[in-house]
Amino acid sequence: MAETISSPASAARVAAFFDLDKTIIASSSALAFSKPLLRQGLISRRAALKSAYAQLVFSLSGADEDRTERMRAEISALCTGWDVAQVRAIVNETLHDIVDPLVYAEAAELIASHKERGHDVIVLSAAGEEVVSPIAAMLGATRSVATRMEIVDGRYSGQVEFYCYGEQKAVAAKQLAADHGYDLTASFAYTDSSTDVPMLEVVGHPFAVNPDRALRRVAIEREWPVLTFSNPVSLRSRIPSPSPTAFAVGVVGIGAMAAAGVTWYGLARRKRSANSA
Repeated sequence: MAETISSPASAARVAAFFDLDKTIIASSSALAFSKPLLRQGLISRRAALKSAYAQLVFSLSGADEDRTERMRAEISALCTGWDVAQVRAIVNETLHDIVDPLVYAEAAELIASHKERGHDVIVLSAAGEEVVSPIAAMLGATRSVATRMEIVDGRYSGQVEFYCYGEQKAVAAKQLAADHGYDLTASFAYTDSSTDVPMLEVVGHPFAVNPDRALRRVAIEREWPVLTFSNPVSLRSRIPSPSPTAFAVGVVGIGAMAAAGVTWYGLARRKRSANSA
């Protein structure tokens, strides 16, 4: 169940920062796109099958810092040269069907509760802008910050402009506070991952949601509340879909960084096999 939120006594602007994967949605937003990428020829059938196993590993063990850094490097190499318009079209056409059933009811209720109290809701995610922005729009979030990849002549260059991960989430939260006048001591943050401890540390009200083992230990040590979200429901049944124009505007950024995560396990396994040969 989502915990009841008490309004801060001060009149300062308050933000609620949410991680995306396994906090708002019951999966990895990157690994969820294997089928449409396969249909469009951006990944192979073998890579798509590998992604199913990667999804299982992600759900059971979480994405620790070392694994996520390796994934970032693999994705950067993989997506170099991908046509941005094609990736955006894939996300545009499939996002609602793929992500809609994965949203935790508890997360949707918590977001609505924050909004009722006049808090700004912000999604901070290591996934790509192309996926994060429209999901945030569907949820009614005030804004989002996600990973951005460099685009040159309509294609991904393979260079990451901003990796919204780990300490960088805390940096983003502080920058948003400076830009929009948020009182971080009165603000909230929610995440499942120990890699997001820096983000939790910058707010006055940190929450661990479905925490991995490392984050659970930290939460117990620091007496942070632990929430359990376990009920994915259709987002369409809870929140009206945005207009086509709003959705199109939201679908910008780096589809490759989010979508190509489906292939990480296969690529890493091939590399290990080659090294051992």
